[in-house]
Amino acid sequence: MSGSAPASTHWDTVWTHARLATMVPGTPYGAIDDGALGIAAGRIVWVGPRATLPAAGKRPSVTLHDAGGRWITPGLVDCHTHLVYAGNRAHEFEQRCNGVSYEEIARTGGGIASTVAATRAAAEDALLAQSVPRLEALLREGVTTVEIKSGYGLDAANEAKMLRVARRLGRDLPVTVRTTFLGAHALPPEFSARPDDYIDFLCETVLPAIVAAGLADAVDAFCETIGFTPAQTERMFRAARVAGVPVKLHAEQLSDQEGAALAAKFGALSADHLEHLSPAGIAAMARSGTVAVLLPGAFYFLRDTKVPPVEALRRAAVPIAIATDCNPGTSPTTSLLLMLNMACTLFRMTPAEALAGVTRNAARALGLQDRCGMLQSGMDADFVLWDIDSPGDLAYRIGYNPCHAVVRHGSTVTRTRSVIL
Repeated sequence: MSGSAPASTHWDTVWTHARLATMVPGTPYGAIDDGALGIAAGRIVWVGPRATLPAAGKRPSVTLHDAGGRWITPGLVDCHTHLVYAGNRAHEFEQRCNGVSYEEIARTGGGIASTVAATRAAAEDALLAQSVPRLEALLREGVTTVEIKSGYGLDAANEAKMLRVARRLGRDLPVTVRTTFLGAHALPPEFSARPDDYIDFLCETVLPAIVAAGLADAVDAFCETIGFTPAQTERMFRAARVAGVPVKLHAEQLSDQEGAALAAKFGALSADHLEHLSPAGIAAMARSGTVAVLLPGAFYFLRDTKVPPVEALRRAAVPIAIATDCNPGTSPTTSLLLMLNMACTLFRMTPAEALAGVTRNAARALGLQDRCGMLQSGMDADFVLWDIDSPGDLAYRIGYNPCHAVVRHGSTVTRTRSVIL
């Protein structure tokens, strides 16, 4: 627990002279004004006021870091991204700004079909090279845990390729990567007008191979009028249950398909988007503990006007997370800090709610609530030092990165300020 540690614990490092936003529920930001962190073997072993630092943290063998009075938060968690893909759709954005409809673009081979074609054509190393800068951008803003979905391969070989690249990103960069199999993202051309056959293919062939290869931490689907029906989605969820993999869902983005209630029925980690979420869906999510993941970047980019029911989610005590939805078509952003501002300005969330949405609630949306998302004894020692006056600054500024340093598993992995600790 915070403020205590076993007397026999060997500490590697201590961070002192810090203002801690622990994000432990109970008070705004779980703040400790003059705090300290004790680290051992890559994990937090003590959190509390500096004045009560135990003897284990004062031994000569312990490396001492002075945070210089900076705020420290848990490492940020981006719990919904599609950042592994090839190609670029900036030209489609320009077309839309010039009055060309999405339907016209899609008919000429644009839209998701263009990303699928580019991703299928890219060799694995090339796909990795295109994805690294996107993940590095998130890391520079304090992201230490990220979810990466497949869904631009839409066949056995290329879905596996995307997920292998995601795993490689987690090995090559100092970020924890969780992978999600999103084969039920769109209908590939070879299954045109045969969605049920495609779902059979995913359930019977692709998903078992993906799971056997250890490539998926979760299974997702796009349940929508332009995606897959609730019945087709439920078949994916049943196959995931047989495979022993938890589920997530793109739900209620464009219409109410009762996808959130379906996700809750299967104990989903999260239901995401949710602009058209109904009271019944909210109640089902509250009962199941399913996290509501809101994606303000897609809302903004698509010029949507239907705001997710944030106040109703609050009243029902449904945990709310925020994510970038980094993808080439509807949310081409690699700034989780910008999403904090958008969550506050577009969705009327408070800065404290928004920060909880990219820390403890985002961790819960990935099933990692016991590992990250809070500064608490037993958690991974993933945290960020910020040059800010208060945690609310993280949601306040637009286009500014106050990240001073990122620490992962107890070691500083990046510094974005010139001052060296």
